[in-house]
Amino acid sequence: MSEPPRTQREFRDAMANLSAAVNVVTTDGPRGLAGMTVSAACSVTDSPPTVLVCVNQSSRSHGVLIANGRICVNVLGAEHEHMAMHFAGATRIPTAQRFAEECWDLESEGVPVLRGAPASVIGRIVTEQAQGSHSVLFIEVEKVITREGSGALVYFQRRFHSLAAQPLGT
Repeated sequence: MSEPPRTQREFRDAMANLSAAVNVVTTDGPRGLAGMTVSAACSVTDSPPTVLVCVNQSSRSHGVLIANGRICVNVLGAEHEHMAMHFAGATRIPTAQRFAEECWDLESEGVPVLRGAPASVIGRIVTEQAQGSHSVLFIEVEKVITREGSGALVYFQRRFHSLAAQPLGT
């Protein structure tokens, strides 16, 4: 395998210094159950409530997410690093087994929702835009589930870090 061009390497190094929330994006539907760890997710607007998620087109989950059309962005808390590793494929645990843990609600919303996540954002893909190796998915939000007091899991300098929640006023 050849070395990436200098600007690509420099860009990757720069992006390693951009702290990002860690999420597990999940789906279920006609194409089946799928999920993947992503750090490229953010809000777009609150009118209508919309988030975007960037998904590598070479990912096995890419086609499943697009075909099912409905997803959940599960924002991971400090205690969910193992979940991030599973859905990143680092543990080699098969997809069905990843969803076998009791922490998943597979019934209530039609897509897998991580119980106890700081936030779960459920919605429909309304726009898909290809950009290089990735697809940028715009998701119009149907429902939001939040939990107070949870810490956050972030990705920074190619490692996971936990951030504790601070009480208001401190």
